[in-house]
Order: sequence, then C-alpha cells, then structure tokens
Amino acid sequence: MQPRMDMAAMRERLEQMVRPWHEGLARPAAMQEDVLKRLLAGFARTAYGREHGAESVGSVAEYRRLFPVMTYESYEPLIRRVMGGETELLLYEEPVGWAITRGSTKGSSKFIPMTPTDLKVRVSAGRAVVNYVLRTGHVDVFQGVNLNLNFPSVVGTVRVGDRDVEYGYSSGIYVKHVSAQTPVRSLPTQEAIDALGGGKTIEDWHRRFELAYETCKGENVKLVGGVAPTAVEFGRYLHRAHGVYPKDLWQTRVMTLGSVPGINTRYSSVLQALYGPVDVYEIYGATEGMFGQQMDAKRAWAPNYDLFFLEVETRHGVKMLHEMRPGERGSLIVSTPILARYKIGDLIQAYESPYFRCIGRDRPGTVLRYWWDGITTWDFNRL
Repeated sequence: MQPRMDMAAMRERLEQMVRPWHEGLARPAAMQEDVLKRLLAGFARTAYGREHGAESVGSVAEYRRLFPVMTYESYEPLIRRVMGGETELLLYEEPVGWAITRGSTKGSSKFIPMTPTDLKVRVSAGRAVVNYVLRTGHVDVFQGVNLNLNFPSVVGTVRVGDRDVEYGYSSGIYVKHVSAQTPVRSLPTQEAIDALGGGKTIEDWHRRFELAYETCKGENVKLVGGVAPTAVEFGRYLHRAHGVYPKDLWQTRVMTLGSVPGINTRYSSVLQALYGPVDVYEIYGATEGMFGQQMDAKRAWAPNYDLFFLEVETRHGVKMLHEMRPGERGSLIVSTPILARYKIGDLIQAYESPYFRCIGRDRPGTVLRYWWDGITTWDFNRL
C-alpha cells in the first residue's frame, strides 16, 4: 500500500504546482487584478514605482495612465544605474543574479536583474512537464532524467555597487532552479555545463554536446528541455560524431522546448525524426520571464495569468491579453516583479480561449512569414 500513498502524495504536490495556473485560466480578469495589486505593492518600494505613483493606483486604467509602456532601450539607462549600485531604483530586493540574452536587441545582449521574488516566479517553466504528467499519467518521466542542452547559467560577473554578481543565460538559469523545485533530475548538471564556459562558437557547442552524450548515453532519458534549435543541432551532432541519433539511445517521452516561434509547426517533424515518437510541448518565455506553456495536445500555449500582468498593443489600442479575440494580433506588454509595462517585442496571435502563439518579433514581415510557414508546413492556423 505504501507505493500508492507515495503516488497520491506526488500527485497532490504536482497538482499544487499547476493549480494557480489553471485557476488563472478559468478567471483571468480577477486573477490579473490580483496580480496587479501584488506587483504594485512591490513597485511602491522602488524609486521608479514611487515616481509613477504606484501607491495610488487603484485600477487598470490608472496603472496605464501613470506608468508608461517601456522598451528595453527605455529601461536600459535605469538598468545601468542599478548595475552601478542604485538597486532601489528598480528593485526592492538585492539582485541575486542577472539574466542575459543572446543578442536580440540591436545585436547586443540585454541584461535583466533577478531577485529572490523574481526567481520564484521563473520556476513556472516546470509547469509544462508537470501538467503533461498529470494529464497523461506518464509518471515514468520522473523516473528518468532530463537531457539538459541549455546555455550556461553563469558566464561572468558584473559589478553591482561594491559586490560582484553572476550573470548568465536565462535558459540555463531556469533549469538550475526548476530542477530544484520539481522531481526531474537534469543531466548534465548545470554546474558541469557552466564549467565549460560561456562561449558561443561551434566548438563551444560541440564540447557541450559531447558532455551531454558522455553523461547521458547510459541514462534513461525521458525528457528533453531547452531551446528548440539546440535540440535539433544536438541530434544532428550525434549522427555526425557518433553515428547514432537520439532515438537510437533513448526512448524519450516528451520534449518541453522554447526560445523560437513555430515549435509545434516548423520544428516538431524534425524533432520526431531525430528523437522518435516524442510529444513536443512548447514553452513561451524570454529573458524577462516565463509567460506561458502548452497545456494539452493543442499546439499553442496558455498564459501564466497568476504570475504576470499581461497586456497587448493592438491596432485598436492597448487591451488585456485575455480580452483578445480569436485571430487578433498584437505586441505583448508584460509587467514582472522587476519591470512595469515592458514591451517585450513579441507579436502574439490569439486563438480560442485560452490559447495563444508567439508568431515572431514585432517587425515588418513577421505576419507574412507566419502565413508562409503555415502554407509550407500545412499548418493553416490550426490548433
């Protein structure tokens, strides 16, 4: 009888992890109001928040009136001052680390500070696999390991005031903290990946791929998490370097991947060719946070309404993300524990509630490319 009790306890723990997400999807308007109140309480403890009247905000309309929409370029001078030691300007806790991008903003990396509160929010990346196990009953995912193909979580240090704080790539940071919060064991460990350094050359990635192969070739890999193009390149590397594909080594159950649009349309076929008949689940996130994850077999993600305040700039003005109609598109604006009304630069398309896709960066030509991809992949905008 003991195994059954253990299984029941595990299921209850997993359900607790996804319950707030599901509650937010069931009542998004009320949940978003609660999130805004929580975020404003934090903003009121910062100089930026006080300057914009965070304590006096009593409605979404007031929040929009008092807090401007900001891009990274708008925030960058403030972030540089935080790096210089003025932490209270944007933060009400000392930074415990910095997440960097791979160079999406004018070819240079963005630096986003992380705090203890922010890190607690970021572990939501684990919801995708937890929800998958609850929905399918494939508990064997937790009996295997997660093949960790992520970027280094530590690349270097940045001076903040009178101390050095580590910075690294968000994908590596996520796996380090998600592994500590879920039953999933990740190999190679993030510490082993970090030890290889933060280089971005082909040779650097071959060293990481070889580490992953040597560490995991005898393991029971049930899950692959990380960046979709990296997972594809790893599969091809194995064939070139060792004459095998991932499907020859492991019986992988599910892949939870992010970083690029079109994971369920442009990437799923090649991933299944390399890894076998895996379920491919999409995570939607960025350096600034994890904003949604795939909930079921429908090829789109569902937002984390319980963690972030999510707006969208449409041709008809700014509205809440949950107010978008099927087929409507707009540029996402996120409010996180660090950043108020941050225009992240992603173009979002709404489907039937509560499903969305990120179709690319908010640039001319993105919609045309999305439709062309739909034609070439026989997607035709289907869920």
